[in-house]
This record gives sequence, structure tokens and C-alpha cells, in this order.
Amino acid sequence: MSELLNKFLPLEAKRSELVAIGGADPFHVVVERVVSATEAIVNGQQVIMAGTNNYLGLTFDPESVEASCAAVRDEGTGTTGSRMANGSYGAHLALERALADFYACPAAIVFSTGYIANLGILSTLTGSGDVILMDADCHASIYDGTRLGAAQVVRFRHNDAANLERRLQRLEDKAKRTLVVVEGIYSMLGDRAPLQEIVEVKNRYGASLLIDEAHSLGVLGDHGRGLAEELGVEDQVDFITGTFSKSLGSIGGYCVSRWAELEFMRYAMRPYIFTASSSPSLIASTRIALKKLNSGTVLRKQLWANAHQLYQGLAEMGLELGPQVSPVIAIRLPVSMEEAPGVWGELLSKGIYVNLVLPPATPDGGCLLRCSLSAAHSPEQIDRILAAFSDIKEKIAPEKSG
Repeated sequence: MSELLNKFLPLEAKRSELVAIGGADPFHVVVERVVSATEAIVNGQQVIMAGTNNYLGLTFDPESVEASCAAVRDEGTGTTGSRMANGSYGAHLALERALADFYACPAAIVFSTGYIANLGILSTLTGSGDVILMDADCHASIYDGTRLGAAQVVRFRHNDAANLERRLQRLEDKAKRTLVVVEGIYSMLGDRAPLQEIVEVKNRYGASLLIDEAHSLGVLGDHGRGLAEELGVEDQVDFITGTFSKSLGSIGGYCVSRWAELEFMRYAMRPYIFTASSSPSLIASTRIALKKLNSGTVLRKQLWANAHQLYQGLAEMGLELGPQVSPVIAIRLPVSMEEAPGVWGELLSKGIYVNLVLPPATPDGGCLLRCSLSAAHSPEQIDRILAAFSDIKEKIAPEKSG
């Protein structure tokens, strides 16, 4: 074995230990067959998928599927190069125009994934002499994007606008060269940024603001544009990034801006210049899904009805949940990291797939079971999810003192 691989042996040893103790392996889940937007065959068993981020259930939407198939037949399976090298397909430009129109912004750039969108924007927008002030609970793609660039990076306490203001005060004149970065809905606990307060703070100091709406696109706002729309502050947000891989049921990412000069960044973003562009099939299905998102509220209303049903049912069991109702519902586990895989495995054996999240990926160092709901889940499926949690609630409900 290469000496370079030795550093990973402790990780594999820990994984093996957790699997041996818990009797279940959450690290190598194989989805053998996808049955629908909400069910799949896992380990030979048909299960309800309650951890996929498929918020609007559009992965099997007939129009999106047909558009994707037609694009493969007409334009092939891939672009085989970057847009800078091989050129943009007409569909790439059409999707960018649709996104710009959707957000009523003058500029939009489409990326191959949401991860690459954050890498590209954050590593390029700020440089030497600039500052990035980011919420401590931001996604790994945001952390990685800041590391690729030359800006000074400072974290502020999660969802703490007062802490953000104190850090901006210390920057003095550099505050005007500062990018504040937050998320609409945070992916682990399902909580939201206090965006109105953050906007007020950044305006006082002349900073710029980027919000990642990955988990809030299609979920919040009258038109599904996210938290900034819901709170009426879109005209105060400088940059919005997001992904196609959740509410739009596809793969890809984007950035839109109220500043037309966003367009100039194409010529400097290494993750954009040197990454193969999205395949025609992905672009085609995304365009259809975006139209559906923009044309009605039925799916969004069903999604929220499902979220309230599950959150209320879990709360009534006495489980410790994330701070507010959201399509992302996290259950804090009062067990050790060694015991957590066994709890996850019990749910899977009862036909329910959720995400197991272990430290250091969790915000506070504990263990979580993370559910993400879909508009495609039926009330009966949510009842089955609740029944499975009820069967194991004695193991996961916090102990009451006194």
C-alpha cells in the first residue's frame, strides 16, 4: 500500500468499529433500485426514502423525464468539455435567462453542481485585501470556496446578527470590502438565517451579502425563490447561489446577482473555466422543473403540510428536534457516536431511510437523525415514518430530570 494512504487507516478503523458495534453500516448504503420519488429498494427491502432532499418530488415528473430523454437523443449524452473551451449550448444560455427572469436579476451563471457554484463564486469574488464573514454553520462547499481564494476569512456565531455586527465594527474601513455569507435554510437542523437583521447590519457597514438558497429554493417565498423572497429583502441581497439537485430534481448549480457585472466573473473563475459543462439532459429537465416551480404553489403547500405533520408527530413523542418546522427535520440523539448507527439501522429495518449525521459534520458535536421531506410523500407514508420512530422512541427520547 502507498505510504500516502496510511493517514486514512484510522478513519477506516473507526468506521469498522462503529459498524461492528451498531450492526448496521450507514456509510455504504446501496440503493439497489429506485421505485418512485419516495421509495426505493435498499438491502433487498422496499423502504420509504425520507432523507433525499427531493423537496418537490420532481425526480419522476413526466415532463421533466421526457425533456431529458429528448435532449439526449438530440444533443447526446454530454458536452465533453467546459463552456469556455467547447462553447455554451443554446440550452445553457436559455436556462441562465430563465433563472435571471425568475429572480428578476440582470445576470445569472449556471455551474455543473451547486458545490462548484460556491467554489467558483467565493474563490473569485473576493481576493487579497478583502474579507469573508461567514456563518459558522455554513455548508462545506462554502468553507472550501473560501479556502480557494485569497481573502481573509472570519466566522461569526451561527444566526447571531449581533456577533456579526461586532466583527464588522472591528474591520473598520475593510467592512466595505467584506462579503457576508449565510444560508437560507441550514441543511443540518433546518433552521433559517435571521436575514432581515443580517441585511440591516451589512447595510450599516456597507458590506455585501451572499445567501446560499440551496435548501430554500422551491421551499420558501410566494414564488419559491427562497428566504430572501419570503422576507422581502431580495433587493438587499447582492448574490444568491443555489443548486438544482434538491427542489429541481436534477444536478447543477447557479449564481444570480442584482449586479450585471457578475457576467465578467466568467473569465476569472477556475471552477467554471476548467469544469465540463452540464449535460443536455440535465439542463433540459431543470428548465422544465423551474417552470413548474414558478407556475404554482400546489407542491410547496403539500411539502409544508407534510413537514408540519412529521414535526408535530415527533414533537408529541418528546423527541428533541431542530428549532423550527422545516422540510429538514433533525432529531437529536441522546446516544454516543458508537450507538448511533444501531439506532439508524433499526429505522432502516422498519422500512424507513433517513440520514445519520455524526460529528464533526453536526453543528454542536452531537449525533443526528436527519429527515428531509418531499411533496411526493403521502400522509400515509408520514404516518409510517412516525410509527417507526414511535417503536424506538424510548432509545432516542432525552431523559427527563427529576
